[in-house]
Amino acid sequence: MDLTPRLLEQFIVLAEEKHYGRAAERLMMSQPPLSQAIQRLERIVGTRLLHRGSHGVALTPAGEAFAADAQRIIDAQHAALARARRIAAGKEGEIRVGFVSGLAHWHMPRLLASVARELPGLRAHLRATASDALIDAVRLGALDLAFIRTSEPQSTDLTVRGLGHERTAVALPEAHPLSGAETISLAELAQERFVVPGEHTMPEHLQDLMTACRDAGYLPRIHAHADNLAGLLSYVASGLCIALVPESVVGLSLPGVLVRPLVAPVITNSISAVHRPAPDPAVEALLAHTGVWFAEAS
Repeated sequence: MDLTPRLLEQFIVLAEEKHYGRAAERLMMSQPPLSQAIQRLERIVGTRLLHRGSHGVALTPAGEAFAADAQRIIDAQHAALARARRIAAGKEGEIRVGFVSGLAHWHMPRLLASVARELPGLRAHLRATASDALIDAVRLGALDLAFIRTSEPQSTDLTVRGLGHERTAVALPEAHPLSGAETISLAELAQERFVVPGEHTMPEHLQDLMTACRDAGYLPRIHAHADNLAGLLSYVASGLCIALVPESVVGLSLPGVLVRPLVAPVITNSISAVHRPAPDPAVEALLAHTGVWFAEAS
């Protein structure tokens, strides 16, 4: 004989009402089937759970204990069902997210804060590395989702979603002669030494820089390479170089570094999300919050 949720529910209601008539009414059934169900339950348990009298029923000590345990079983079932539904809807569980370092200071903190407010049961495990490595990790299943800062990669086995664009700014040492300018044109940087991303780290960003400088009438004097945004800014803070960086860096407090908007020409970088086709609901749920990046910046 099975100890079904319905059987447990019938006993719990009877234990609360201590009267077959009222319990049957709450359960929307007649008294004889309820009485038969309780007798069947007692046979399954192997002991008497109720004392029956003319004015109602009273729980035996075993019945008191069983009623409490039965309620916990029912509550656990409801919780399990609710959690499964939240996970299926992408509102709970774990998700592995990769991102390029340029998104670490502005974009990712705002995304994580938004997700924590709206999806408190969803936990993101983060990994920061170069775009190519992130794409490979998504392809191999090591990451569920990656945010990259290059043009959309050519891929037939992954889904790529463009999320928006961000302008490029100039990071200068704080004692630089142009530090007092509100905006800077690329032509004004012709005599500067640049620190640039490595060609294997952000190849398209490097190519955009080279093309823009050529259009401005010169080839940039490359003094150093760095694999991430922290490396670029470290060189700038040392006073040795300038760097082109995401405009979101303007809002950061960086000792030894000043960031100014770049104009004439304006250089933009695209931000894209990469995931496998037919992703888990958690991927879709997290992606729904990426609008906070540009909404808060505007």
